[in-house]
Amino acid sequence: MTAILIGTTTGLLAIFAIALMKFLDKQTVYGLILTGIGYLYVGFTWKDTGSLVLCIAQSMVFLFISYYGVKKSVLLLAAGYFLHGIWDLVFGLFPCSSLIPPHYDLFCLSVDFTIGFYLIILKYSNAKIFPLQ
Repeated sequence: MTAILIGTTTGLLAIFAIALMKFLDKQTVYGLILTGIGYLYVGFTWKDTGSLVLCIAQSMVFLFISYYGVKKSVLLLAAGYFLHGIWDLVFGLFPCSSLIPPHYDLFCLSVDFTIGFYLIILKYSNAKIFPLQ
């Protein structure tokens, strides 16, 4: 439960921090974050060749989701965050799951879902609070 609370808080703090940077293209920043979190697993798994190959492949998938999400639709970015959260849970089913830090799956899932829900709410609301543009 602590990992989820810390992850949700981290996601909210990221949203607030990004919103304060008025000069940035917010959609690009969220795309960069999604790309970066995909590559974290590469850093965790470099000691195991099979895991490393798997994680490089997943990071490339999130790179392309980020790229097209920035170019085409914030909803694709939101879907990427949700998919990464699911990846966090699924990774625990692999034999190499001990390579990631304890409770990282729940922490990262909660960050991903917090940002994903924010992007969806932002897309469909007329709120002027923390807009993408």
